[in-house]
Amino acid sequence: MSPTSCPKPASSCPSSGEGTLDAGAAHVTVLLRETLDWIGPKPGGRYLDGTLGLGGHSLGILRATDGQAEILGLDRDRQALALAGERLAPFAGRVHLDNTSFSGFEAAMDRLNWDALDGAILDLGVSSLQLDNAERGFSFSADGPLDMRMDPGSGFKPARVLVNKARFEELRRIIGEYGEEPLAGRIAKAIVREREQAEIDSTARLAEIVVRAYPPDRRRQARNHPATRTFMALRMAVNRELEELENFLARIPERLVPGARLAVISFHSLEDRMIKQAFRALAKGCICPPRQPLCTCGKKPSMKVLTKKPVIPEQAEMDQNPRSRSAKLRVAERLPLEGRA
Repeated sequence: MSPTSCPKPASSCPSSGEGTLDAGAAHVTVLLRETLDWIGPKPGGRYLDGTLGLGGHSLGILRATDGQAEILGLDRDRQALALAGERLAPFAGRVHLDNTSFSGFEAAMDRLNWDALDGAILDLGVSSLQLDNAERGFSFSADGPLDMRMDPGSGFKPARVLVNKARFEELRRIIGEYGEEPLAGRIAKAIVREREQAEIDSTARLAEIVVRAYPPDRRRQARNHPATRTFMALRMAVNRELEELENFLARIPERLVPGARLAVISFHSLEDRMIKQAFRALAKGCICPPRQPLCTCGKKPSMKVLTKKPVIPEQAEMDQNPRSRSAKLRVAERLPLEGRA
C-alpha cells in the first residue's frame, strides 16, 4: 500500500515498515502522510531529507514514486545513518547518504553534482533511537553518561561540560530561553550548588537535581517529568540546533526549483516560531521603509507560504504515538525566479 493512498494516518498503514527496526529501536514516522501529500513527490525528482533519522520520510517518497525518485539523506548521527542505509537498501542507486548536519546540505549536494532540488524535508524531532538509548545521554528516564551530542565526533562539547562549567547566568539563560522553563533560575542555582560537591556526569543525577529544585506542589501539578524542559534546552544548546535551523532556512530557497516545496516538522515552540517568521520573510518582497515612495532594495519574494496554520497530527496518530503530540508541520513553495506567484 502506498503511503499516500492509505486512508488512515500513515503510521497505522499495514506493512509500512514504520513500526520497529532492528537494534530494538521502535520508531514511528510523524506526519508521514501529510508530509508526502504536501511535497507531492514525482518520479525522476531529487529530494533532500535533511534529518534522515531512520529513513521514514525518505522511504515514503521512494514508495510513492515506485522507487523512481532520488534521495539525498543527511544525518549527524552515524548510527541512525547506518540503520537507515539498511532500511533503504532495496533502493540502492537512488539513495545517497551523507554524515553531515542539514545546514551542510549545499556541500553534500555539490559532492553529488546536484544543482537543484525538487523538494526538501526537515523533521526536527529527536528519534526514538536516540531517546531510548541511555548511553547517548538524551533521556532522564534511564541513567547514562551526560552527553546529548547528535554526533559524538562533531567536536561539540558534551552536555557534561556545559552543566559543570557554564556560569549560573548562562545556565539560567539556556534553560529559560530554550526550555521555556519558568523555574530556570531555581534549577540553574541547584545545578551550580550540586556541582560544587561533585561533578554532575550522569543523566540520573541531573534529573534528580532538577526534580528536587521543583517545589512539591509544582511537582504534583506537572503534566510532564520536571526535567523535560531542562534536558531539551541542554540538548538544543549542545547541538546548536537553532543556529543550524536559521542557517538552513536562509539558504535553502536558492537550491529549490520553482514549484518545489519545503516541509519542516518541529516539536518546539521556538523552532516553530523561527520557521513561521523565516517563511514570512521569504514570502515578503520589498523591505524598504514604509514611507519611502519608490523601492530601492529590489528584494523579491522567493517563497510562498502554503500553510497559514501549522498542520498537526490527527488524533489517531497522537493516540498511537504520544511523541507526535507536539509536532507541527509548515510548508512553503519556491516561487519562479522573478518572484511572481
